Amino acid sequence: MATAAKFDALPDTTPANEAVVVRFAGDSGDGMQLTGGQFTLSTALAGNDLATFPDFPAEIRAPQGTLFGVSAFQINFGSSRIDTAGDAPDVLVAMNPAALKVNLPALRKGGLIIADSGEFGERNLKKAGYMASPLEDDSLSAYQLLAFDISRQTVESVKPFGLGNREALRCKNMWTLGLALWMFGRPRAPIVDWLNAKFSKNEVLAQANIAALNAGHAYGETAELAGPLKQFRLAPADAEPGLYRTITGAEALSLGLVAGAQLAGLPLFFGGYPITPASALLHTLARLKEYGVTTFQAEDEIAAIGATIGAAYAGSLAVTSSSGPGIALKTEAMGLAVMTELPLVIVNSQRGGPSTGLPTKTEQSDLYQAVYGRNGDTPMPVIAARSPSDCFDVAIEACRLAIEYMTPVMLLTDGYIANAAEPWKVPDVTGYEPFPAVFQTSVPEGEKLHPYARDPDTLRRVWVKPGTPGLMHRIGGIEKSHATGHIDYSADNHQLMTDTRKAKVDNIARRIPAQTVDTGAPGGRLAVVGWGSTYGPIRQAVERARARGLDASHIHLRHIWPLPANLGDLLRGYDRVLVPEMNTGQLKTLLRDQYLVDARPLSKVSGQPFKISEIETAIEAMLA
Repeated sequence: MATAAKFDALPDTTPANEAVVVRFAGDSGDGMQLTGGQFTLSTALAGNDLATFPDFPAEIRAPQGTLFGVSAFQINFGSSRIDTAGDAPDVLVAMNPAALKVNLPALRKGGLIIADSGEFGERNLKKAGYMASPLEDDSLSAYQLLAFDISRQTVESVKPFGLGNREALRCKNMWTLGLALWMFGRPRAPIVDWLNAKFSKNEVLAQANIAALNAGHAYGETAELAGPLKQFRLAPADAEPGLYRTITGAEALSLGLVAGAQLAGLPLFFGGYPITPASALLHTLARLKEYGVTTFQAEDEIAAIGATIGAAYAGSLAVTSSSGPGIALKTEAMGLAVMTELPLVIVNSQRGGPSTGLPTKTEQSDLYQAVYGRNGDTPMPVIAARSPSDCFDVAIEACRLAIEYMTPVMLLTDGYIANAAEPWKVPDVTGYEPFPAVFQTSVPEGEKLHPYARDPDTLRRVWVKPGTPGLMHRIGGIEKSHATGHIDYSADNHQLMTDTRKAKVDNIARRIPAQTVDTGAPGGRLAVVGWGSTYGPIRQAVERARARGLDASHIHLRHIWPLPANLGDLLRGYDRVLVPEMNTGQLKTLLRDQYLVDARPLSKVSGQPFKISEIETAIEAMLA
């Protein structure tokens, strides 16, 4: 994490690049995620806007030097607004042949390759499928190439510390980071402080890594190289004054859930089971115990949501989290939460599926599962975050809906949002309206408790903590009488209770904001409708299309179910509707079903986020 205060200042008139995309790539053991994370920290402190994309393999440790073991971290940063991690890198740092081969197709023509020639030996070339070294033939002629022995440079820089060869090479990522810091004029002090803290119990490793960092930086300063090695200057981004920090989706979601619990006046209980990419939420919340947070790592997914339902019954703001396969296991218990009408938040950090699928890649393929994926009529509100920082407000909204309507709520993020980072202006929490939980503590003298007595406006049932004197009642998954709360199998009662549960969720549409147009006009030739992490590329694609005179608008949904009350009329104001999704067309089907509009899909299920150019091309085709 990096924090920095932004103050009003005089404009800087020095010419500078607007944005640069850099991708660090290497073997899983080369520390590319750590390198990218620390470069992100330095970039945030420099005041640039940024967006990141960590991309790592699913294997715990794939064979070293193989294509399947390549780990990459991409960052797009600059002095203008940044909405995506970038379509194509301008700079590719390749630590071995496999990293070069996997990531070269993404590099823009004319881009810069920085390669560790020390790793391009015969063995590694063979593992990557190269017959000859690409550093020595003409295969990279379309790019700028800077190849030198980073491995040897690193070993030399840490020689005074007496490390073995293997330990010395583990400092290679810090050497590379030092060179990157020099290239973009970044200070080393925050990284030095971080290394001292990280290796506080091993001063030798701390000093060795600092030496490698300094050596990489010095190489950029002193190397007399002609050609591509040069410094880039990017001015700070224009931003409102305030306190900013870098934040990932998992971190923003955790803080939002804690804020939601505070606004509801409740303790927070989180019950989870480790699964990629949802585990980061458990890790982050476990460090926030001073805010009344209890975390419970269960033995499996079913136990996790079972404990969460118990916590909701006992009067906590209850949260559970998983990814698609784990959400499938929780499904029966979700039905119990709907039937008992207890407030809890269910976070689904979506990943590629089905089954184990692509556990470290991103997808949006759980929308059907979220809206429809339970037995019987089990209506549940569904909302989706559009970016890492948006997770904070979406988490608060999920808590509000759960408490105010006594219902479980599904909150959708995905692997890209959970792991990516961006700057976030820390909000003034006093500006958020509380939604205090209300418990029934007594009944009028001579009367009995009616556990399904409802608020006439929201249709929420009463919430009674177990053990409240005189308010003993029955709860469970079998249908209950609307009047007494006792078991009731009668046809009329089940019809009434089913209709009431549906009406309660449907009525949420009256209490959420009307849908707005993010970019463009409320009507025209084309509406590009998105949800979740497609926000950035859709926004940029629509803005580029409009700059060329094309009549396109961008509508982005936060509330997936129920949909905003005005959405149907809004969509019917356009000639055509395009829905880009990282699935095979699930929101498209939902919009067709609800509004009978001819929504057309733009599907991508590669495990990678959309590129701006892909959506831009689809807009042009729709308007041709």
